[in-house]
Formats: sequence, structure tokens, C-alpha cells
Amino acid sequence: MNNLPNRRGNKPTTTPSNPHMQLDQQPNDPLIIEELMEWAFSLPHINREYSKISVPGAQAMCLPTDKVCDACNAFMTGTEFAHFHPHPDYSMHIGLPLADANLVIDKGWGELHPVVRKGWLPPNFIMLFAPRDTDEMEIAKKILLRSYEFATGN
Repeated sequence: MNNLPNRRGNKPTTTPSNPHMQLDQQPNDPLIIEELMEWAFSLPHINREYSKISVPGAQAMCLPTDKVCDACNAFMTGTEFAHFHPHPDYSMHIGLPLADANLVIDKGWGELHPVVRKGWLPPNFIMLFAPRDTDEMEIAKKILLRSYEFATGN
């Protein structure tokens, strides 16, 4: 993640509390999100489930219990380490190693989940903004892959 570029433009508008949602700067073509989700849910050992912690319709990336990193702080609930918010939001919440979470925020690709400030989640859980185009989708894949690696202990 060392070569993560800066996200162009201003950060999207988001809600300050739960449900934590992205309110603008979604992709014009929803196929970008469909392609990103298809890629994410094709990673080895990923179970696609409805999120147990997010808004109705959110799709969660979960792992079988024998594939999780027990020593990592990668999971929001159970074995759910990331989830995609449904239309019209399209942002994601993910767990990352703290240094990577800070880098993603510093480079403008995401922000802390508001419940972190309340102490309900540790500071390595962030919102990853919805990719606006295919170039940003490739960056989102790299960030999601890092979340997956973290959750699996790699």
C-alpha cells in the first residue's frame, strides 16, 4: 500500500453518525460497484452474507472460522471484516491494520467510522469511499485485498 495515490477532489459528504453513509460522489455507472463486488466475493474462502452490523441489504465479506486471524483486530462482528452498502450509497466499511487505515484516510480514500470516536470499534475500522470510475475501482480492489489479507493473517 506504500504507492497508494492521493484521491482526486474533495472528500464525499457523509453522515456523522449511524447509519454511516456516503451521500454524494457515487459512480455514474453502477456496474463499477457490481464488478468490484464480483471480484471481492470471488476471493478464496469468502462467504457472501447479509451484514449483521450494517443497513438492510448490505453485503458482507465473511470468512469461515478456520480461516480467520485470531490475533488480528480485523472483524466488526463474527467473521465479518468488510461490507458493501447498497444503492444509493455504495461505500464500504472495512477493517485494516492501523497503519494502513491511517494511510487510506491520509490519502483521501476513506474516513474513520463515527462509532470509533465513541469507542465502539477500534480506530482501524474505516469507511472506504465508493469508487467513481474504473481507475478508482482498481485502487479500491487493492485496499479491499489488504483488508482480506489482514483478516486472514497474511
